Amino acid sequence: MNYLFTSESVTEGHPDKLCDLISDTILDKCLEQDEYSRVAVETFASNDKITIAGQLTTNAKINIEQIARDVLKSIGYKGKGIDIDYENCKIDINITKQSADIAQGVDVGGAGDQGIMFGYANCDTEEYMPFAISLAHKLSKRLTEVRKTGILPYLGPDGKTQVTVEYEDDEPKRIETILISNQHDADIPLETVKKDIIEKVIKKVVDSKYLDENTNYYVNPTGRFVIGGPLGDTGLTGRKIIVDTYGGYARHGGGCFSGKDASKVDRSAAYMLRHIAKNVVANGYAKKCEIQISYGIGMAKPISIYVNTFGTNTIPEEKIKEKIENTFDLTPDGIIKYLELRKPIYASTTNYGHFGKSYLPWEKIIEF
Repeated sequence: MNYLFTSESVTEGHPDKLCDLISDTILDKCLEQDEYSRVAVETFASNDKITIAGQLTTNAKINIEQIARDVLKSIGYKGKGIDIDYENCKIDINITKQSADIAQGVDVGGAGDQGIMFGYANCDTEEYMPFAISLAHKLSKRLTEVRKTGILPYLGPDGKTQVTVEYEDDEPKRIETILISNQHDADIPLETVKKDIIEKVIKKVVDSKYLDENTNYYVNPTGRFVIGGPLGDTGLTGRKIIVDTYGGYARHGGGCFSGKDASKVDRSAAYMLRHIAKNVVANGYAKKCEIQISYGIGMAKPISIYVNTFGTNTIPEEKIKEKIENTFDLTPDGIIKYLELRKPIYASTTNYGHFGKSYLPWEKIIEF
């Protein structure tokens, strides 16, 4: 059976990702000084203003305003009337401490929230990620590379990629469509932008075996993308949860990652389940695997665990579930210790997906 499946990614300058990076950088700066910091920080960007709000319980001494301006500068936002000005934009800060009602449960090793989380892996790519989202991330990352290295200096920080893959019997066969929208200087014609992105981005990233005469290329289909970032669209922490995970190929519990320390199981348990699902596939127990887990706020042990291999399993799913329960400590403290989640690693997760990056601890392949 043939079918089409589409996933999207965004660049680091997309307004939502700008907000994610500010929130995650605040988290890292806290963890650098106090590994037991409790952090739940949201960032909102609109026009020439950044609003940062949430809860911090930490011994760290940080300058939140300076962190935000440094992130804006590192991304490449310099104002000029087409995006946000990192030097002169207004920054509002509204930070309180974690609620004592929540803290009393977390302090004894319980989950920092109730909820459901999912992890997923399949055999589409060498990193055990679905093909469409893997390629969309690589294209987004390349857009940033060509901008920052001067290959295409007229590109702006804000951009999106979208890849439609044709599958045959659940295997990636070819690419049907690649859609890229990226901010650019006002004096660059669309024809130049399209030609350069096809030659310097798409053809440098995509294996030609997936491209054919019927592959569609769309670049800036509105015809113009000059005003970008928070000046063109608002940004908010946690609004790119499908980009952050599996591109829609697997289910999602609904909780975002960025700006949250590891006591928040929205983040830490999702990382752990990715680790487990990846190793179910890497160890040959299935060709694809999705795992769901649920927690109660203040409770240490999971309420439920569910394993689905979509009929691709080589051993019974009940046996896979048994292996998981016998191998991994799925309490919040157990996950934090196993994945070493008190380290300041989170800003590196923010862009181009939280999964599939070999240097992250939850991507390690083990035998179990």
